Amino acid sequence: MMRKSALVPMVCLAASLVSGLTYAGTLKDVQARGKLNCGVSTGNTGLSAPDAKGAWQGLDVAMCRAVAAAVLGDANKVNFVPTTGQTRFTALASGEVDLLVRNSSWTFTRDVDLKLTFAGINYYDGQGFLVHKNLGASSVKDLDGASICVQTGSTHELNLAEYARNHGIKYEPVPIDSTAEGEQKYLAGACDVFTNDVSGLAASKASFAKPDEHVVLKELISKEPLGPMVRQGDDQWADVVRWTLNALVAAEELGVNAGNVSKMTSGSNNPEINRLLGSEGNYGEQLGLDAKWASRAIAAGGNYGEIFDNSLGKNTPIGLERGLNAQWNQGGLLYAEPFR
Repeated sequence: MMRKSALVPMVCLAASLVSGLTYAGTLKDVQARGKLNCGVSTGNTGLSAPDAKGAWQGLDVAMCRAVAAAVLGDANKVNFVPTTGQTRFTALASGEVDLLVRNSSWTFTRDVDLKLTFAGINYYDGQGFLVHKNLGASSVKDLDGASICVQTGSTHELNLAEYARNHGIKYEPVPIDSTAEGEQKYLAGACDVFTNDVSGLAASKASFAKPDEHVVLKELISKEPLGPMVRQGDDQWADVVRWTLNALVAAEELGVNAGNVSKMTSGSNNPEINRLLGSEGNYGEQLGLDAKWASRAIAAGGNYGEIFDNSLGKNTPIGLERGLNAQWNQGGLLYAEPFR
């Protein structure tokens, strides 16, 4: 069985850090510093990982840059802080990072017990399994007796233990600390199976020398709503992050993209676009920002659809379909609250 107690020290430490400190004024702190400290993964291609030149890329990275553009006027004013599954929440709770965008699932415990606040969902994911084709597995139930690489201190660890118990599956857990370690152990034969969010598994498979020798099983054993996190008790900063994400989602729905946002900022025939981009209303002022905050966020990496396509989708070797991450009016779950 997986050790559920593995999460206890991390939970207690993060909670104690928050209980002894007050965080009201992150926006002012970031603006005074002139840099956004953004917690990301140590390397998860498609979400947050440095490229061959050392520049951070991915869906989560784009969120960090959009916030920096909105708040500081420059998408490059970000200090990316790599965090592991064990250190991510304490990095946020302690103030080491201002914002955590690290493929972290929104759960009851993380929201309530850790005293952290999710500012939205930037990717709807689910836990799956990557297997060697020669293993002959076509279903999760075929994994009985397999060794499975799973990250310690993650929801994957607990989901796997519960699923296996409920379905009478026995397995040997092979603990890992990161996606990179999971890939290495899986390819080296230290485990038969690698479990992770499907987005991560698809990225891992695409990076292998012989991707056709591996398959991501179709079944999911969990819901993994991933999103940006801030410290509880700083409502203004949570609003800034939440509405920056909403701006990227709304921009796609409204037809605003990196190529036309500059022109449309001067005004259009659509009142909601005008409110989004600052030519009508005082929405930026209400956030503690200027009128063009959202237009800068969109210009930084494009709308949500552009970011998805360039991080995980059709413009990448990963090639994921939009699926649940399509707009609400196109069969997905993406839905930005109205700018009104």
